[in-house]
This record gives sequence, structure tokens and C-alpha cells, in this order.
Amino acid sequence: MSFTKLDELGRKLEALEHAQAMLGVDEAVQMPSGGGEKRAEAMATLAGMYHEMAAAPHIAELIADAESEALDAMQQAALRELRRTYTNLTCLSSDFVRKQVAARIRSEQLWRELRPTGNWKDFLPAFEGVIATLRKEARLRSDALNLAPYDAMIEQYDPGSRTSEISPVFAELKSFLKNFIPRAIEAQQKKPPAKTFNAPFPVEKQKALGQAIMKALGFDFEHGRLDVSHHPFCGGVPTDVRMTTRYNENEFLSALMGIVHETGHGLYEQGLPKQWAHWPLGRARGMAMHESQSLFVEKQIARNPAFWEWAMPIVSEHLGADAIEGWNLTDILTHVHKIKPGLIRVDADEATYPLHVILRYELEQDLVTGKLAPRDVPEAWDAKMKDYIGLSTIDNPKDGPMQDVHWPSGAIGYFPSYTLGALMAAQQWAAIEKATPSIAHDMRRGDFSSLNKWRHDNIWSKASTLSTPELLQQATGEPLNVKYFTEHLQRRYLP
Repeated sequence: MSFTKLDELGRKLEALEHAQAMLGVDEAVQMPSGGGEKRAEAMATLAGMYHEMAAAPHIAELIADAESEALDAMQQAALRELRRTYTNLTCLSSDFVRKQVAARIRSEQLWRELRPTGNWKDFLPAFEGVIATLRKEARLRSDALNLAPYDAMIEQYDPGSRTSEISPVFAELKSFLKNFIPRAIEAQQKKPPAKTFNAPFPVEKQKALGQAIMKALGFDFEHGRLDVSHHPFCGGVPTDVRMTTRYNENEFLSALMGIVHETGHGLYEQGLPKQWAHWPLGRARGMAMHESQSLFVEKQIARNPAFWEWAMPIVSEHLGADAIEGWNLTDILTHVHKIKPGLIRVDADEATYPLHVILRYELEQDLVTGKLAPRDVPEAWDAKMKDYIGLSTIDNPKDGPMQDVHWPSGAIGYFPSYTLGALMAAQQWAAIEKATPSIAHDMRRGDFSSLNKWRHDNIWSKASTLSTPELLQQATGEPLNVKYFTEHLQRRYLP
């Protein structure tokens, strides 16, 4: 049977995908500085091998034959997602993919070398090469998918999401935030200042605290682990989830919040249906949904007062009785609810963060269409940063367009996922509150089972059976609605 042959092929591809994922993890965690060139060759070779196997011409025949077989509902869904994935693969040649991956990895390595000094001039040629290749990719995908070029790129990260739906939501959110943030800061300034941390906090103690919180949240350490890297991330595959954070001995909240954020990603991966892990159907449904799961844990759970009623004793247990001696709930919330406009996206609070994303969303559309040339990015970036957040980066590219790895690595179309994820997380929280009124009481006892069950039943177990918009609609009962996020911010930050 053709479906059986496709199933067997999927298992081989899964093994190759695991090898790719582990190379990526190793690069972030422990690759020596001199190994970059060989690592680029290895990853490009694996990417080419995977593409050749997954986009082989005979697979189209197998899919067509399998579609005529007697299949159950899940098998039919698996074939639909496989056909969608196959179409996205076959619009690019294996040779193009190999060259593209090698160029992107080298661009990223150059970015890592030049970012500390903000050397935009020397980075620009590599960036121009990445954008030229990206525009070619966008045209190829556009022709194959019958989508606008930028929508064709968004499709790679959030299947079903379109700029025609995203842009009005972002416009409404931008308008709200530009008015809301000054009001929230004014309200914040009327409160007592944040207490200083009782540092130092040894890394090993912080790691033990993070692991204790991860375990309570439901992370399975039989199929995952926590390490250290320059920037927190979650990678691997559902049965081998690798997470990292970074530690600062002068305070513990940045590492802890990084851990709980990545735990949200890890829980999603571990909750996917394992019987479909070797099919595209069994993967997480795009990066917006993935970000909704990480931001759900970080913003909706770990910055919730009920969470900290439970967590403060856990902090004292692992960091020492004097870690937050003399602190009450208000003291800790002053830190986790602080709004402070800044230049760096990854350090931004939940109110200013969406403006960082909207800025990038707008610029990368212009990069794809050719309206914006790579050389003009710093000026365009600075103009929007001044307008949206009131800050300038024109003389400091490392804190402007060189601050993120996404564009150097060619990941254009990804950025919308971060803010879409925040909006989805707030909408999911509202749906859970309606279905389970006891969740605040549960969190005060360190019981996150009802939160995990709802997400498992409505998000994780669905994997990629639906598009991103369809999955949110089915889970919450309505399409993406910005009001849940704006109401969440007003409840949390305005008296």
C-alpha cells in the first residue's frame, strides 16, 4: 500500500531530522569557535540529503495513490498535511537548498563575530546575499503556492496565516499600545520602587530552582534536559527535548523566566501525538502556536500573582532562606510586572514587546518586496523605533537591526509569530478561565494539571491536523481577537 510506503519513508526522514536538530543544539551549546566552517558543511549536507529524500518525484505518485485508498480520518489528514509539506519542498531544488543553508550559516557566523561591535558595514554584503536569496525563495514559493511572496514566507512558519488578517490586528494593537504604555508607566511610578536582590545567586542553585519549577509545570525529564547557552532556546524532537537558559548571579528572575518560557515550548513538543511523530501531521502547528504555548507559561502562568503565592517558598527552598528575605508578594510582582521601554526585543516587557515585533514585521515585508534595500535598513529601523518606542539606534546597529539572529539566518516571516503567540496565549487563557474557574486556586497549590489538560486536549494533541487560524478557532470558539490581550494588559498594569 502506498500509505504504508509513505509511513516507512517518514520514519527514515524522522531519523535524519533528529540528526539535524541535534547538530543545531550542539552548535548553540558546545561548538568550538573554530568549528564553524565544518559545521556549516555538515548541516548543509544534511539539509540537502533531507530535501532530496523528502522531495523525491516518486513521493507525488505515492501520495496520489494513497489518496485513493480506504483511509480513516487521521490518515486522510496526514496525507493532506504531507501534500502541503511536499508542495512547499518541491518548489525549491536540493541544490538551491544546500547553497542557501550554507550561505545562511556563514552569514549567521559572521553576524556572531561582528555583532558585538555593531559592524554593519562589514556585515552588509553577507546580509545583501541572504536577502537576494530570500527574494528568490519567496518568488518560487509564491508561484507554487499561489500566494503573495511575503505570505508564502509566513506560510513556512504559520500555515494558514495571512497578512490580510495579521495587519489589521497589528494596526489595532499598535494604536492601543502607543496610548497604553505611557499610562501604565505613569501608574507604575506611583508605586514603591522595586527592592534590590539579595545576591549573589550561585548558578547551581538557580539551575536546581529552574528544574524544580519545570517538573512542577509538567516537563518530563526522561525525554528532555536543561543546559546553558548564550541565548535561551528549545530544540530537538518530542522524545528528546533540549532546553537552555543563561544565568546571572546578581539576580535570578531572568534565568527563571527564560526557563519557564522554554518549558512552554518543551511541554508542547512532549505533548504531541507520538504515533504520528514521523509524519508532518505530528509536528507542532507552526511557530505562532508554539510561541503561544511558551508565552502562556511565561506570561499567563509565571507572572500571575497566584503562581508566586506558590513559588516564593520554592525560591527560598532552593536559593536559600535569605534569597527573598523580607519580600512579600507585591515586592516580587514589582519585578515581574515592570514596564520599561528599551532597545532590545528579548529583554522587552510584555507591553512594549509587540511594538518590537510589529516594527520588524513591517520592515521585512518591504525587504521581501524590494521596497526596502538592505543598506537602508538602519535608517528605516531607527525611524520606526523612534515613532513606536521613543528610542534611537542609528549610531548603535548592534542594538538595532543587528540584535537578532533571524535575518542573518534568513528566517524572514518568523517575527509575526511572537506577537501572534502572545495574543493567542491571552485568548487561550480566557477560554480556560471560562471552562475551569478554579485555575487560580489550583496554581496557589502548585497544581498545573488542569491547565495542561486543556492545552493537551485542545492544542497539543491536535498537532498539525488544522491550520493555525483553524486550530485557534476550534480551541477557543472564535478567530484571533486582540481584545483578550489588551484586556489582560489593562487588568495587570492599570489600577
